[in-house]
Amino acid sequence: MTIETDYIDQKVRLGVIGAGWFASRRHMPDAMAHPRTLLAAFCRRDAGARETLCKRFEVLPEHAYADYEEMLERESLDAVLIATPNNLHYAQAKAALEQGLHVLIEKPMTIRSEDADELVSLAKSKNLKLAVAVNPPYWSHCHRIRDVFLSGAIGELECAALFWTGNAEYVFGQAPAPENLPGVVLPTMYRSDPAQNGGGYFMDGGPHLISELLFVTGLKVQRVTALMDVTPMDMRVSLSLEMENGALVTLVSLGDSKSGGRRVRNTFGASNGTITVDDFAFDTTVLINGKEAVTFCEADTPPPGTPIGNFVEAILGETELLSTGEHGAEVVRVIEAAYRSATEGRTIAI
Repeated sequence: MTIETDYIDQKVRLGVIGAGWFASRRHMPDAMAHPRTLLAAFCRRDAGARETLCKRFEVLPEHAYADYEEMLERESLDAVLIATPNNLHYAQAKAALEQGLHVLIEKPMTIRSEDADELVSLAKSKNLKLAVAVNPPYWSHCHRIRDVFLSGAIGELECAALFWTGNAEYVFGQAPAPENLPGVVLPTMYRSDPAQNGGGYFMDGGPHLISELLFVTGLKVQRVTALMDVTPMDMRVSLSLEMENGALVTLVSLGDSKSGGRRVRNTFGASNGTITVDDFAFDTTVLINGKEAVTFCEADTPPPGTPIGNFVEAILGETELLSTGEHGAEVVRVIEAAYRSATEGRTIAI
């Protein structure tokens, strides 16, 4: 349960629901490194993993739980990170919000858009922070692209094409584990079960791509047509999207590419110029008609913040959330429509 805190000289006490492979690689180290965050407790069902995580993150065993509900009941927390299988996000976030805790959820926010909307309403009613860990709002190149669109200098979006390929077959149970797999604990294989994952590869990687489109353009999607290699356990997807201003977007993403590494090629065509993004260094070129091209990459600008850092600083009243529950819900709405379209073989209006 939570207790009143003025935060002036105190740290935000964070609990982790689902201290697994990814949380232990990214969010938990970020929490330990952040000067205003206390990694107070976590839950993980596997006893051996709990012991390993306690040692790595300096959490006493009595603050490590097998049951998240017990953790919420016994610990004095201010906020929680939820990084469990996707089908559990809604119930766990709702329980935490109902106990008065701020919530950061790993992507996708939920599997169903109506659940995401309910969480947004609940957080608002309790004046709590609700954030979603999709990457683009925490990438500096996306902020610079967003600023170009917001300035109006490049005009209105007319079309866009997003192309991403990589290989995630291992976490979907379709390939052996890579050698020297990073992480404090090994990943569970929940992604190989569509009931837990909520779908296939696009449910896992798609939220980042949809987030980027929505975040940098400031537009919503109004129609979705999707083609997937197989449902519900897709590894390849192609989308045709119509934005609210009539702009047309294509998106292609492969999770079983044999090319090695990740390939990225994104293009945003506007009425007064073009923006391109290449490779995973995010080499970006902004070409406004009649002006000299501007180029930059992700490393050229300090990052706007990590999901944990931004979340904690927003709780403290020092900044605004970069990736809000509302943004996460819009992403879920598009992902949900894509799976409906691929399954039913028709265009879905949002």
